[in-house]
Amino acid sequence: METVQADFAFFDPKPADFHGVRLLLKTYLDSKPWDLTGFVDLVLEQTTVGTVVKMAEDEDEDGEANGGDKSDDDGDLFGLITVLNLGRYGENRCIKDLKEYLLAVCGDKDTKEKLKSLLEDKASTVGLLVCRRFVNFPYEMVPKMYDSLFDEVSWATEDEPTQELQDSFRFKQYLLLVRILERKTPPKQKAKNNKDEDEPVIYPKLEDEIFRELSSWSFTFPIRAEQSAQQELKNYKEMGLVMCVKADVIPKFRKKLEALVSE
Repeated sequence: METVQADFAFFDPKPADFHGVRLLLKTYLDSKPWDLTGFVDLVLEQTTVGTVVKMAEDEDEDGEANGGDKSDDDGDLFGLITVLNLGRYGENRCIKDLKEYLLAVCGDKDTKEKLKSLLEDKASTVGLLVCRRFVNFPYEMVPKMYDSLFDEVSWATEDEPTQELQDSFRFKQYLLLVRILERKTPPKQKAKNNKDEDEPVIYPKLEDEIFRELSSWSFTFPIRAEQSAQQELKNYKEMGLVMCVKADVIPKFRKKLEALVSE
């Protein structure tokens, strides 16, 4: 773990990270045309809450010394985590696109009513929690990403320059949009000696299983973009998963995530 920490480091987002952040968010809304550029801009403009993860030596040697030219390389960014207030940014085209997309993919009537309330009436206290990273991202770093984010949220409620900005980080609920893999066929049809295919759901990001367990409500929907699944995952289909998680369960989430990674 010490080696991992020596190779990777956390940094505040900055304009030079645009292409790397855009690459991480490219499939965030599946294949829907939307204002992705505007969304990336929101992430980069909110520097007090949010983190990008890079190779430490890249930023140290190139990021500060020569104005961040190295950061223009898409391969420079390995992970991103942030949370955006849906009320504060509600008039931005990208957030309108996001809300429209989420309501369109929610099939259950009762859940859609809850989602609509979250996106409209309660938007000023809802944080859109976004965590994206490449598959080669070291999982030992994941708890530190979330610790960094939630610590920054807490600090922002006291350190932001205006009361309005401070209040914009007093989240009551978090909304998450993630990807999971669901088995295509029932368990009884699977080979008993294949352990991987015994799992009805696979969580590519290990923390999403904890979020789902702690969520107030959630729903899944099919992903339409073509995916090149690995051979061993051919019996699984990619699904979108939307979750609502109350802010008061975040301490429990952090403990569970730390315990999971430590296993």
